[in-house]
Amino acid sequence: MKKIKDENSKDKILKSAAKLFAQKGFDGVSIREICKDADVNICMVSYYFGGKQELYQGIIDDLIDRQTKYANTFLDLNKHPSELTKHEQINLLMKILDKFVDFFYSNVSTDLITLLLKEQQKENFIAKSPALDYLRELVACVLNKDANDRVVIFKTLFIISQINSPRILPGFSLRLLGQDDFIQDDIKIIKENVMFYVKAVLKEAKVD
Repeated sequence: MKKIKDENSKDKILKSAAKLFAQKGFDGVSIREICKDADVNICMVSYYFGGKQELYQGIIDDLIDRQTKYANTFLDLNKHPSELTKHEQINLLMKILDKFVDFFYSNVSTDLITLLLKEQQKENFIAKSPALDYLRELVACVLNKDANDRVVIFKTLFIISQINSPRILPGFSLRLLGQDDFIQDDIKIIKENVMFYVKAVLKEAKVD
């Protein structure tokens, strides 16, 4: 029971830290404030993370870890997309995007989105996500280009934007709908929009 309790404490710390960092910024939040919000002993931060900077990075690392574990449930991240036929690559691309929408709308909080948007503005921030790296490699293979080609980088970016823009821009989605969160009908529309864009990219590139 002690282990379960400790694991819950870690999750509570991460959740409270994401919320408070998103609201007040890194310098505006203390470890004591985070622990009070999480209702855990202050020593738990040292036990799991070491300090405030490590906790801040731990929020992002936790997201990437959860995303990677989720991706491993439906694809082999160690198998390079070039080993697949073109037909298999396209089918896998569609499957990944369908699953990514589910993950993003079920596992990423609004507080975490706010924090990540702030991180994106830092010069030294580089996304190190195995799942997103795999997506870029897959897009490169589908388009017969190198993964570092600027066309591939931007096409991958635009695909990801199709997935996350409704949550990043709630004023153009949720507030117009008069909702606090997305419902299944919304998720279906988002998936259809993502697939429509990807099919347009494939058609433009003359990929069958």
